Amino acid sequence: MKAMVLAAGQGTRLRPLTDSTPKALVPVAGRPMIEYALLLLRHYDIRDIVINLHHFGDQIESDLGDGAQLGLRISYSKEVELLDTGGGLLKAKSFLHDAGFIVINTDSLIDLNLTELIAFHKRKNAAATLVLRPDEEADQYGSMDIDDTGRIHRFLDSKIAAQQAGPLRKLMFTGVQILEPKIFAYMATQGAGEKFSTTKHTYPQMLLAGEALYGFCFDGFWQDLGTVERIQQAEASLAHGRARLHYLASRT
Repeated sequence: MKAMVLAAGQGTRLRPLTDSTPKALVPVAGRPMIEYALLLLRHYDIRDIVINLHHFGDQIESDLGDGAQLGLRISYSKEVELLDTGGGLLKAKSFLHDAGFIVINTDSLIDLNLTELIAFHKRKNAAATLVLRPDEEADQYGSMDIDDTGRIHRFLDSKIAAQQAGPLRKLMFTGVQILEPKIFAYMATQGAGEKFSTTKHTYPQMLLAGEALYGFCFDGFWQDLGTVERIQQAEASLAHGRARLHYLASRT
């Protein structure tokens, strides 16, 4: 299985740290932020990875190179203009189109068992499986609603909803997902190099078409790293033993 790490963002919430440094290289507990996603993938022997670049992308490429120092094989997808999640995936289609693949946001720190996630995705024969978490503020920030089998019925504020039976559970996206290449068929109306979102544009189309979209419920350690305060929270959790990232011990 291949993977894509989304690292093109400008990191505006992290300014002034990102005035001269890409978000992906902002240190978190002594490591560049992006290294956590890369080590998680490597722990599960996912070594072929593409990283999208935009804001100070040359610094990321210079730091990581071809990935050999981490035991990985890294390629890059360079975006002249920010393309959002959908546009970024579509631009990297040539790298990702041959089999299911994992996508991880650079600013998501998570202690996730990828073996369990991949098994769930295959068992459900899903076109897309998003890792979702409970959050009391799900309604405020936009929820993804699932039934008791994990099937997704609504994305954010999308008015397109799949037929449902019974109550739905409101959850929030962690920034980790598994996608099948068929997702690219639902991007056919988007032009090459066009900016668009998977959650706002692509997934609602797939729901309407009856594709199997699932949420993998996760209640372990997760921390958004999008602000200085949240980075400090993550560092405190790691330093005081309130969180443990099982994949760090695998680093060489």
